[in-house]
Amino acid sequence: MPDASATSSPRPASARRPTPPTPRRAHASSRRSPPPRRIVPKPPGSTNSSPPCRRPRPRLKDLKGKTVNEAPVSLLIVDDNRMDALLVEQMLKSVERQVPTAARSVESAEQALEELARQPCDVVLLDYQLPGASGLDLLQRLQQLPAGQRPAVVMLTASGSEAIAVAAMKQGAKDYLRKDLLDPMTLVRAVMTALAQKRLEAQVAAAEAQRAEDLGMARELQRALLPQSFPCFPPGVDPQRSALAFCRRYRPTSDLSGDFFDVLPLSDSEAGLLICDVMGHGVRAALVMAMLRAFVQELRCSLRDPAALLSGLNTALRGALRQSSRPLFATALYLVLDARQGQARYARAGHPLPLRLEAATGRVAPLPPAPAAGGPALGLFADAAFPAAAAALDPGDRLVLFTDGLIEAADAGGRLFGEEGLREALERHLASPCERLLDAVLEEVRRFTAGGEFVDDVCLLGAELRRRLP
Repeated sequence: MPDASATSSPRPASARRPTPPTPRRAHASSRRSPPPRRIVPKPPGSTNSSPPCRRPRPRLKDLKGKTVNEAPVSLLIVDDNRMDALLVEQMLKSVERQVPTAARSVESAEQALEELARQPCDVVLLDYQLPGASGLDLLQRLQQLPAGQRPAVVMLTASGSEAIAVAAMKQGAKDYLRKDLLDPMTLVRAVMTALAQKRLEAQVAAAEAQRAEDLGMARELQRALLPQSFPCFPPGVDPQRSALAFCRRYRPTSDLSGDFFDVLPLSDSEAGLLICDVMGHGVRAALVMAMLRAFVQELRCSLRDPAALLSGLNTALRGALRQSSRPLFATALYLVLDARQGQARYARAGHPLPLRLEAATGRVAPLPPAPAAGGPALGLFADAAFPAAAAALDPGDRLVLFTDGLIEAADAGGRLFGEEGLREALERHLASPCERLLDAVLEEVRRFTAGGEFVDDVCLLGAELRRRLP
C-alpha cells in the first residue's frame, strides 16, 4: 500500500495555521523585582538604641486642620434616656481613630454638677429635657462655674424647636443638635467646634487679664509720677507754717490719664505750678504725658520763665511727634508763684486761666490775660509764641488751676457746668480750707450731672499765699 503522506496533495495557504505574534517585551519596571534589603551586621556588643516603631496617635484637629490637642477630648453626657446616651457613646467610638474621646454619662442635673466638681471636662453634651430641671436651667448653672472649670456645652434635643435653640445659644451653648438628625460626623464636628470656641475664649480671657494687669501697673506708675507731697517755703519749715500751701484733686476717667500737674520748688520763696491736659485718654495720652514730664526736667533752666518753658515744651513735643501720623497736642498752663514778691507770673498754651479767690473781697475771677492772646496748644505750630502775664497777690489769696474736664461736665440736657458754674461753686465755699474747697466743687459738679460720671479726666490744683516772705 502506498504511503499516504507521499500521495497526498499540499494544503492551501489559507488553511495553514497562522504563526502566533511575538509577545511584546514587558516594561523593565514590571519585571524587575525590588532589590533585596541589605542587612548590615552590627559590631559585637552593640545594642539597638532606637525606639520601636509605633504608629503615631491620631492628633485632634480643628475645622481648619490645625492641631488642637493630642489628649482625648473629655466629655460628659447628661441624658436621662440611657439608650440615647449609649447611642451617642457609640457614635463617638465610631470616629475614635479620627478624634479620640473619653466620655462618661450621668442622668440628672445634680449628678452632672457633682461629676464636674469631682472631675471637670472639656465638653458637656446636654439633653434639653432632664428630670427635675430643664437643660437650660443646668446650662445657666454651668455658666456660673469658675472660668477654669466651665465646660463648653452642646445641647441635644428630640424636638427641633427654634425658640429652644435660640434660648440655648443666648445662655452660652456652643451648638444645638437634634437627636433624630444626629450622625457621628455631625456630632464630632459640633464637639470640636465647641472645644475650639472654649479654648479661644480662654485665650481671649487670658489676654484680657494680662492687659488689665499691665494697665493696672501702668496706672500705679503714672500715679507715682504725680506729687505725693508738696514743698514748703522756706524749705524745712513746718507745713503749717509754710508761706505757700497746695492741694489737689485728680479724677481720671480711665486707667491711664492725659491730665497731670506738678509743683516744682524753684527757690526758697518761689514755686512753679504746671498743669497739662493731653488730647484723648488711655495709653497714647499717658505716653505724651510722660514725654512732657521728661521735657520739663530737660528745661529746668527755663523754669523761672513761663513763656520760655512753654516755648521749649512746644519745640520738644513737635520734634517727638514728627513721625506720628495722627495729630496730638496738649494744653498747658505754667505759673510761678513768688511768696517774696507776692506775685504770680504765668503763660498758657490753649489752657483756661486760673481763678483767683480774693481773701479781702470774696471775689472769684480769672487772672488777667496777657496783653496778647494766649498761645495755642503745645505741639501744633512750630513758631507759636506764649506771652507771659503777671498778677499781684495778697496774703490769703488763693488760686485754682483746672483742666477742662471739670467745666465740660454736662447735665442730662447737655448743658455744661462751665466756668461760670465753677466760679459760683467756689464763691459758695470760699470760707472752706483748700482741701474741703476742692471736694465741695467736685460734689457740686456731681449734683449738676445728677450723679453721672465725668466724660473727661479732671484735675484741680489749688495754691494759697498764706503770708509774704521777707
